Amino acid sequence: MQQAQIRLTDDQARQLRELAAAQGCSLADVVRQGIDLLLQSRGSPDREAVKRRSLEALGRFHSGLTDLAAEHDRYLDEAFAE
Repeated sequence: MQQAQIRLTDDQARQLRELAAAQGCSLADVVRQGIDLLLQSRGSPDREAVKRRSLEALGRFHSGLTDLAAEHDRYLDEAFAE
């Protein structure tokens, strides 16, 4: 784990201390949680979560087409031409 020194406004520090106390954790834990949320919202997906969602989608959709694996390019062309 890396150490970092940051400067907070008085109001930020007060609110973070209150949040940490309400959650029963340290101020550093609250800051790390906030950083995690920021990184997730900026598009750095959790690789395991993406993998899990992808695996959950397998077999959930049925096209009714028997040649989809072999003819997928043709079907995409047709779909985008519409």
